[in-house]
Amino acid sequence: MRKYSVAVIGLFLLLYILPLGWRPIAIPDETRYAEIPREMIASGDWVVPHLNGLRYFEKPVLGYWLNALSILLFGENAFAIRLTSALATGMTAFFIAFLIRRFGGGSETALLGAAAYLTCVLVLALGVISILDSMLTLFLTGAMASFFFAYREDHRARQVGFLALFGAFCGLAFLMKGFLAFAVPFIAIVPFLIWEGRLKELIRMTWISLLALLLVALPWCILIHLRESDFWHYFFWTEHVSRFLSPIPGQHPKPFWYFLPILAGGALPWMIFLPAVLSETRAGVRRKDPIVRFAICWFLFPFLFFSVCSGKLLPYILPCFPPLVIIVATGLTAHLKQGMSRAFNICALSFGVLLGVIAAALVLNQTTPLIGMRAYGPSETWKWVVAAGGFLVWGAGAFLSAKGSNWRKKVSLFTLAPLPLLFSAHVALPDHVLEDRAPKQLLLRNQDKVHADTPIITGDHTVHAVCWFYKRDDVYLLENGGELTYGLNRDDSRPPRLLMLEDLREFIRSHSKKGGVVLFLKFKNYQKVKDRLPEAEFKDADHGFIFLKFQ
Repeated sequence: MRKYSVAVIGLFLLLYILPLGWRPIAIPDETRYAEIPREMIASGDWVVPHLNGLRYFEKPVLGYWLNALSILLFGENAFAIRLTSALATGMTAFFIAFLIRRFGGGSETALLGAAAYLTCVLVLALGVISILDSMLTLFLTGAMASFFFAYREDHRARQVGFLALFGAFCGLAFLMKGFLAFAVPFIAIVPFLIWEGRLKELIRMTWISLLALLLVALPWCILIHLRESDFWHYFFWTEHVSRFLSPIPGQHPKPFWYFLPILAGGALPWMIFLPAVLSETRAGVRRKDPIVRFAICWFLFPFLFFSVCSGKLLPYILPCFPPLVIIVATGLTAHLKQGMSRAFNICALSFGVLLGVIAAALVLNQTTPLIGMRAYGPSETWKWVVAAGGFLVWGAGAFLSAKGSNWRKKVSLFTLAPLPLLFSAHVALPDHVLEDRAPKQLLLRNQDKVHADTPIITGDHTVHAVCWFYKRDDVYLLENGGELTYGLNRDDSRPPRLLMLEDLREFIRSHSKKGGVVLFLKFKNYQKVKDRLPEAEFKDADHGFIFLKFQ
């Protein structure tokens, strides 16, 4: 078991920690969650979040605090701003393993659960970028695990401790992303207790958890109210009620079924074993196991909740992955330990064939005109070779896992097979995937043309990057305030920092004798307005962005 534990830790370091600084920082999410902590550090204001010097009330404060701490420790770089997401993913895997080890099948199943979570495609994709969802998932997983430990605990003092821990984790989740921290546990735990016939225990348990939650969350809640009395009105109605109900474009409306394909693809490669797990569950024995019932409620009802919400984004579904992994890992090992490997073999063989077909299609795509537009450019040969090789190794590993002589060998081979592709994905993605999301090169190349008092105008999707790379918090926005609209409306600056296109010529003229004006836009947005702009003294374009300076 020590050998397998070291292997899982090594897997985490290889996939999540080592490559963190390899990719350029991307807009808008990564630069947003880098810039707000940077401004906290620069201003010394750790209570009220600001972005571009404007009030930013879309999220509570804990994610910014954690990113700021990482920046203080490791500097203003890609590694620092992504480290919190990566560590949160690793700790979530630990909680999954801890829960399974105690209640779901022992150490071997626990290690499989941790490895399965770390190798889910969507978990990895979100765990190595700077967003808040991996950290939210950590605290929600900690809360749910603590509750189940309390539920199964007979010793009164230990039960109280676990319930207090449950409340503390809910408080941390609230400070991460708001009222979702209460909704997810409630809609999962109530059906579980009804299923178990112990709903009355919920009332007895509530006060302990509530007290711990208040101790964790209340201090900042009071401070932000004293500093910004409008925070809770905006945060509750706009960021929660409207996001849940509103069909307007600004709230990311998607159809009810939006998360189904994301779940199916994001939970690969482990999703393919669902038939084997269901065949084991159909016997009815596992459905009576409290951990299985708990995981089913933990997965199903939050998934339905996220699906009902009008506003949907891909990362929102991440909190459903820990219970799904628990269901699959416990069901799969129970299935294999009983010697029922036929379903596993069929699934693994089919998946191996599919991966082989993908590898062949990629080679044909790059070397022949048979398959439409090429995925990689002519200068990226090494990338597609590495990607095709990764798919081929993955497929071969899946095929060999089906031929394995015992269940441990099967699972180990299947777990290790995707590592070459998942690891190389950090550097083998096609350039065009990142080109319109990575403005660092162009911004830093023209840094000498931007002085401390040079007015900078940009769009709502690039403002975070301009602020981050130029260390500014006084940037003007063109035409659309986007997520900064609330802050712009509360801004007391004169002139206002939202410029309309018809006012741009006059703004440039008024600064022509003061060092000029810089305009930085996504190239596709520049194309829409270029005919209405004055002639620029300097232009530079690169990777979907354009930098202009007017005198």
